[in-house]
Amino acid sequence: MPVALDPHLEQIRTVEPRTPTGCEECLRMGSPWVHLRLCLTCGHVGCCDSSPLKHARAHAHHIGHPIVASYEPGEDWRWCYFDEQFV
Repeated sequence: MPVALDPHLEQIRTVEPRTPTGCEECLRMGSPWVHLRLCLTCGHVGCCDSSPLKHARAHAHHIGHPIVASYEPGEDWRWCYFDEQFV
């Protein structure tokens, strides 16, 4: 998969997952999730767009941290929610 140049890549930091066991908001609410995404700016763990509440996307747009990585075992990819592309 080709990696596109994205102006938001400069926001990537070395992060530790804030809630390594699941989506931060879903854990608080007792809500289910499908897959997890890790914010590469602050370490927020949110649920994916296939999950009922889409917390990773909400975090990106509300807080302004656009780049996430898959937080699923065996997956190694990053996505920019602002530009809707793999990075």
